[in-house]
Amino acid sequence: MRSLICLIALASVTACASTPTAYQPMAGGDRGYSEMRIEQDRYRIRFAAGSDASFQLAEDYALRRAAEITLRDGGDWFLVVGRARDGNDRDPVGVGGSVGQTWGSGGFRASGVGIGLRFDGSAGEKEVMLEIVVRSGERPQDPQAYDARAILDFAPR
Repeated sequence: MRSLICLIALASVTACASTPTAYQPMAGGDRGYSEMRIEQDRYRIRFAAGSDASFQLAEDYALRRAAEITLRDGGDWFLVVGRARDGNDRDPVGVGGSVGQTWGSGGFRASGVGIGLRFDGSAGEKEVMLEIVVRSGERPQDPQAYDARAILDFAPR
């Protein structure tokens, strides 16, 4: 029993030891943002997050990066022309159990207890990809058009 408790504790610590999600360049790691210029005014932005972040936070971070790129390039607003999500929200460690009991002839009785552990290193990994077009001037009344300055005021850091 002591070994089982140690194993569960070790699994929990290992699951929590992955790189935390932060707003930062990916730069060789497995978390953060990256971008690729596709055309003069078009970019593909990717934000990779771990199990400690929601899809919504990953998308907010991708929008923040899009706003930074827009202002850096002299734009006022950007249009999201493509969105994609990949990954899942599963917990990397799962514990399950079962109890069974059976009776047979002659008073025979047997009981059993089972405990199962699941370790999934890729569980909870998620990534959001945006394709944007940088624009200047008055922003249109399009739900996919974002004011870069407003995004920087409200998006998480």
